[in-house]
Amino acid sequence: MSKSVCLETRELKFSYPDGPTALHGISLDVKRGDFVAVIGQNGSGKTTLAKHFNGLLRPDAGKVCLFGEDIASRNVSQLAQDVGYVFQNPDHQIFSATVREEIDFGPRNLGCSNDKVDRRTEEAIEYFGLGNFADCQPAVLGFGLRRKVSIAAVYAMKTPVLILDEPTSGLDLKSTNELMAVISELHRLEHTIILITHDMRVVAEYVPHCMVMRGGEILAHDETREIFKNSELLLETQIAVPQISELGNRMTPYGMPDDVLTVPEFADEYSRILSGLEEGKKSADRR
Repeated sequence: MSKSVCLETRELKFSYPDGPTALHGISLDVKRGDFVAVIGQNGSGKTTLAKHFNGLLRPDAGKVCLFGEDIASRNVSQLAQDVGYVFQNPDHQIFSATVREEIDFGPRNLGCSNDKVDRRTEEAIEYFGLGNFADCQPAVLGFGLRRKVSIAAVYAMKTPVLILDEPTSGLDLKSTNELMAVISELHRLEHTIILITHDMRVVAEYVPHCMVMRGGEILAHDETREIFKNSELLLETQIAVPQISELGNRMTPYGMPDDVLTVPEFADEYSRILSGLEEGKKSADRR
């Protein structure tokens, strides 16, 4: 997988009309094939930043580049060929009479041939398990299914970059894990994925890199393990790590690593610690 730069910003500044400055000179690089979570409290600038990547917002100063080219001269429909955006509320995105029509709108709007539209639509329907709902009106479906439809519609456009704004919001644990498994598979298929979320369990279990925002600035951009063991940064940004990571941090005096992210990792390390204690006891008994 190529790791050349996919998205970059340089000294990006933005203010809403009659409002405070939302972005304060942000410079960042996202490489091709990266899977990055953008985290931070409400109002930190996460969605505002993401909407600059597909032209929904335009900077007051600075620039945004996609695959090395400034996007200033490209309109939203042109950028939609490369950057797919899934809104936080699926009802802000869904408008068609049936699930099938919702999914085929994107590739049809991109000018794909009828055959290609049909292939992409059927592939997305199958990939997201929507076969039984293809001819249903999206508005009558449950929230989790509407969320799947909104993501499937963007997936059918085959954009190399996919931005998802709070995709697991309102989903139960089972639905969240099913959806994140699909998103992880898209990452495996070399899509660049930017995930805006407040769900730190999802970040810990699925997302290898994090970008931490506060007050329209990026305070850190690093591997998730490094971010989650930076207690000073987490306290400063009021980000609560998953309970299993917190428990792991408390057990570091007993030999637990300070970067445990998941329950299986904790269990493995705990077993290692217990084995070491048992071996130590046996050695003491032999003496």
